Amino acid sequence: MRAVLVGPPGAGKGTQAQILASELSIPKVSTGDIFRANVSGGTELGKKAKEYMDRGDLVPDEVTNAMVKDRLAQDDAATGFLLDGFPRNVPQAETLKGILADLDTTLDVVLELRVDEEEVVKRLSGRRSCPECGRVYHVEYDAPKVAGTCDNEGAELYQREDDREETIRHRLEVYREQTAPLVQFYEAEGLLATIAATGSVEEVTARAKAAIAEKVGS
Repeated sequence: MRAVLVGPPGAGKGTQAQILASELSIPKVSTGDIFRANVSGGTELGKKAKEYMDRGDLVPDEVTNAMVKDRLAQDDAATGFLLDGFPRNVPQAETLKGILADLDTTLDVVLELRVDEEEVVKRLSGRRSCPECGRVYHVEYDAPKVAGTCDNEGAELYQREDDREETIRHRLEVYREQTAPLVQFYEAEGLLATIAATGSVEEVTARAKAAIAEKVGS
């Protein structure tokens, strides 16, 4: 099984990627994990990426693409993988197609987690974090016993910058610009399966597994 997971911030991609990869017995491959592994391992690509990261710049596509190519060529990905966070745009999708062609394989399915933008704003902007233990609460879905205070530490909870509404809406705008064409690209390739990313984690997982089975079996 060779799959790609796409969806906006707050759709639950990380959670579903972890569960699905485990249930399908394939490695979860995320660009974040690849970056960290290369930087901590001191690889040549990691050194290049670190130069950009230290300056606060985006790592160029060519470095990211090379890291992904190296990762997918590793033994544990020979029988399949679940990509989370790559590709993010059509040029990266074209690159991935070339990488897989070099490995004499192709994608089986691209699973899109779809969720209403206002629901994303509600999910993310309601998050509050403890500065001491790092626990994350939600003002509506997982509220602390005392409003604004961590149950464990008694510390005052805070809202991370990237959980502020204006930041979330900007991230969603970027996602729309970059990923709408990507979704169309994979739909034209006949690989796209779309599910609603609402309800419990278990409900979304069940939908995802059913959509994957239907697409791969078709």
